Amino acid sequence: MTTSPAARLRGLRPEWLTDPKVWRTEVLAGLVVALALIPEAISFSIIAGVDPAIGLFASFTMAVVISIVGGRRAMISAATGAVALVIAPLNREHGFGHLVAAVILAGAFQIVLGALGVAKLMRFVPRSVMVGFVNSLAILIFMAQVPETTDVPWPVYPLIAAGLALLVFFPKVTTVIPAPLVSIAILTAITVAAGIAVPTVGDKGSLPSSLPLPGLPDVPFTLDTLTTIAPCALAMALVGLMESLMTAKLVDDITGTRSSKTGESIGQGIANIVTGFFGGMGGCAMIGQTMINVKVSGARTRLSTFLTGAFLMVLCIVFGPLVSEIPMAALVAVMVMVCFATFDWHSIAPKTLRRMSAGEITVMVVTVVCVVATHNLAVGVVIGSVTAMVVFAQRVAHLAEVTAATAPDGSGVRYTVTGEMFFASSNDLVGRFDYVADPDKVVIDLSRAHVWDASSVAALDAVVARYAQRGKTVDLVGLNRPSAELHGRLTGELAGH
Repeated sequence: MTTSPAARLRGLRPEWLTDPKVWRTEVLAGLVVALALIPEAISFSIIAGVDPAIGLFASFTMAVVISIVGGRRAMISAATGAVALVIAPLNREHGFGHLVAAVILAGAFQIVLGALGVAKLMRFVPRSVMVGFVNSLAILIFMAQVPETTDVPWPVYPLIAAGLALLVFFPKVTTVIPAPLVSIAILTAITVAAGIAVPTVGDKGSLPSSLPLPGLPDVPFTLDTLTTIAPCALAMALVGLMESLMTAKLVDDITGTRSSKTGESIGQGIANIVTGFFGGMGGCAMIGQTMINVKVSGARTRLSTFLTGAFLMVLCIVFGPLVSEIPMAALVAVMVMVCFATFDWHSIAPKTLRRMSAGEITVMVVTVVCVVATHNLAVGVVIGSVTAMVVFAQRVAHLAEVTAATAPDGSGVRYTVTGEMFFASSNDLVGRFDYVADPDKVVIDLSRAHVWDASSVAALDAVVARYAQRGKTVDLVGLNRPSAELHGRLTGELAGH
C-alpha cells in the first residue's frame, strides 16, 4: 500500500501542528512558564549586578534560540542563578562590557566542549548522585521561596494557601487549562479587585518596554581583555553545561525518551553566543521552570520552549502593567508545588533506605549537602560523583581473588587469579603469594581475570621479581587479548629508578 504525498507531509509535521490537544498544552505551558520566569529573571539580574531588563532579554533569547538548536525538547533555558553567581564578580570588577564578552566566549567554549564529547561524561554520573541532585534541587527551589514569606503583610499567607489549594484540586476538575495558570489568574484578580496590598512582580524591578538590539560588546579587542574574561567564561561554560546536561537527563527519565546531549551542549553554546550579542547575561537550562513545563504542565515539544521566550517579551512589553500586578504569593505557590513534585519522596522512604547500601545513601546525602551548602548544583554533582567513585573503588578493591593449587609431586604450584585487576584491587596482590615456601616453578593463571591499568602490570612485575630474587621462575598464562597487549606494552617499563 503506497502512502500519498500529503500523508507523508503530515508525518513530517511536528505533533503540535496536527493535534489540537498538543497545541493547547504547549501554548498554555509556555504561558505559565513565562509568567513564573519573570520574577526569577529579575532576581538573577540583581545577583549579577545588572539591570533587570538584561536578565529578561537573556531569558528571551536563550529560550527562543535553544528551542531551535537544542538537543532536548521541552527543556527551558534562560538566565539562571548559577550563571549569575559566576559572572557577578567580573561585572563588578570590570564592567558590563566584559560580562557580555565573557558570555560570548563561554558560548564558544561550550560549542568546543560539546564537539569534543564532554556530554559523554554524563554516563559516569551514578543514580544515587542523580537522586541527590533532584532532591537538592527541590530543596533549593523551596529555600528560594522563603524570603518571599518573611516580613510580608499577613494576606500573603492565605493567598499562598489558596494558591496551593487550587494547584492541588483544580486538576481534579479539568486538565484542559493548567492549574498554575488558573491559580495565578484568580489570585491576581482577587488582589487587584479587593485592593489587597501585597508584594507583586512589579516590586522586583521594572519590565523592558522594547525588544533588545544586537551589537558588539563594549570592550577593547585585545589579548588583555581575553585573559581577563577567559577564566570566568570557562567557569560559566562548565557550570552551564553541567546544569543543562543534568536537567536534560532528568527530563529524559520523566518523559521516557532520549535526547542528544552533544546536541544540547552545542545548542547551549549557540544560545549563549546569540544572547551575548543581544546584550544578555547568558544562561543555561532552568530546572525549576523545566519541571513546571514538563511535569506540571505536560509539555513535550519545542513549541512550549519557543513560546516561553516569545510570551516573556509579549508579557513584558505589551502587558507589562498587568503582569506587574501579579502577586508574588501566586508564584510562590506554584514553585512550592514544583518542589513537592520534583522531590523523590520514594528515595527517603524507610523501606527504600533499608534496601539501599550504606555507600549509596552516603553518596546521595553528600550530593544534597554540597548543593544546599554551596547553592551550586554543579559542585554537588562533581563532589557526589567523586564520592561515588571512592565508594565503588573501596567496594571492589578486594574482588580479585587468588587461589593456589600445588602439583601432586610438589614440583610446581599454580595460582589462579579471578576478578578485575586495577589500581585498587591490585594493591594487595603482591602479598597473596608464598615466595619462600613455593617450589621453583610457579604458574599464575590469569584466564579468569582482566588487567585494566598500569598499576596491575606493575603488581605482576613485582610478583615475578620477588620470585626471581629467590631463583624461581614464573609463567603468566591465560591473559585475554586486551590484557596481554597492555601487559606486553608496559611490563618491565614501570620500575622506579
